Amino acid sequence: MRPLEGLRVVELARVLAGPWCGQLLADLGAEVVKVERPGAGDDTREWGPPFVTGADGENLGAAYYHSCNRGKRSVAIDIASAAGQAEVRALLADADVVIENYKVGGLVKYGLDPARLRADFPRLIVCSITGFGQTGPYAHRAGYDFIVQAMSGFMSLTGEPDGAPQKAGIAYADIFTGMYSAVAILAALRRRDVSGGGAHIDMALLDSQVSVLANQAANYLASGVSPKRMGNGHANVVPYQAFATADGQLVVAVGNDSQYRKLCAILGEPQWADDARFANNAARLANRAALIPLLAAKIATWDAQPLSLALEAEGVPAGPINDLAGVFADPQVIARGMRFRPEGASIDGVASPIVIDGERMVAPTGAPPLTP
Repeated sequence: MRPLEGLRVVELARVLAGPWCGQLLADLGAEVVKVERPGAGDDTREWGPPFVTGADGENLGAAYYHSCNRGKRSVAIDIASAAGQAEVRALLADADVVIENYKVGGLVKYGLDPARLRADFPRLIVCSITGFGQTGPYAHRAGYDFIVQAMSGFMSLTGEPDGAPQKAGIAYADIFTGMYSAVAILAALRRRDVSGGGAHIDMALLDSQVSVLANQAANYLASGVSPKRMGNGHANVVPYQAFATADGQLVVAVGNDSQYRKLCAILGEPQWADDARFANNAARLANRAALIPLLAAKIATWDAQPLSLALEAEGVPAGPINDLAGVFADPQVIARGMRFRPEGASIDGVASPIVIDGERMVAPTGAPPLTP
C-alpha cells in the first residue's frame, strides 16, 4: 500500500511545477485528476519532438508531457463555461487538494479562485503555484523557470569564470517548486488532521530558487561578497571539481583532509599533503591557483577508469561525467530500478527516488491521454 492512497487531488495546472507536484503525489498513491483544456490539453503535449507513438501509430504527445504526468487521470473541461465550472466544483466536492498555477487573480472570473474555494470547501487544501507569489511588487508577473534562474542569482553562480552566466540543463526552479509544494501539501494535510480546516498554500518559483542557493547564499550573507562563477570548482572545498584524464573527464570530490592525503599518495606525490600551502582545506582554498595545476598535470597521466578504481579503493569520492546513455547503462541505476515501463505505456519512464520499506513509490500507470 502506498501512503497517500485514498487522497484525492485535482490538478488545475500545466507545464511543469504544478504537474511535477501532482506526479509526486500520484507516485505516493494519491488519485490525481488532471483538468486540461479541451482539444489542446496541457501545453507540454506539443513540446516536441520527440513525440511518443502508441501501439497503433497514434500520437500520444511529446515526451516532455510524459515526464511529469505519470499516474494521473485526465479530463478535458472548459473552465470558462458555466458548465465547466460546475464540473470542476463537482470534482472538488470530495477532493482533498487542488493544485493551481494560474496568474494571481486569474481564477476569480471563473469562481475558482483560492478565496472562493476555501469558503465553499473549508477542508480543501489549495496550493497556488506562481512565478513570484501572491504578494509583493512582482505578484502580477507571469513566471518562467528561465527568468527565475536568472533573477534568483542561480545563473550568476553557474558557468565558467570567464564565460557567460548559464542556466541549468533542467528546469530546476520549476522542479524544486513542485517538490516543495508537495511537502507543503503534506504538512497542511497533517495540520488538517488536527484542526479539521483546510489551507491556502502560496508557492513561488522565485522563493524556491532563492531558498536552494544554500551555502552560496550563506557565503554571501556572512561575507557581503557575491560569489562568482567557478565552472566545475567548489566555492568552499578544494579539490572538488572535474579533471581531464588521458581518456575523459573525472570528477574528484575530496571532502576532508584525510581524503586529500590519500589522493596525493595515489598520485605518487605524498609530499603535497604535508605542504603547508595545502595541508588543510582552508589552506587549499587560499592556494587553489597553485594546487589545481599540480593535480591536473598528474591526473592527466591516468586513464579515467583505473584512477576511479584506485580512488574508490581508498575511499576518495570520484565518478565519471556520464551522458544520459551512460546514466541508464550504469549498473547502480539499473540495480535501483530507476528506468521502468509503466503499465500500458509506450515508452520507459524515470521512477520516483522515494523508497519506503523496500517499495519504490512510483505510480504504476503512465501519463494519461486527453479524455473528454
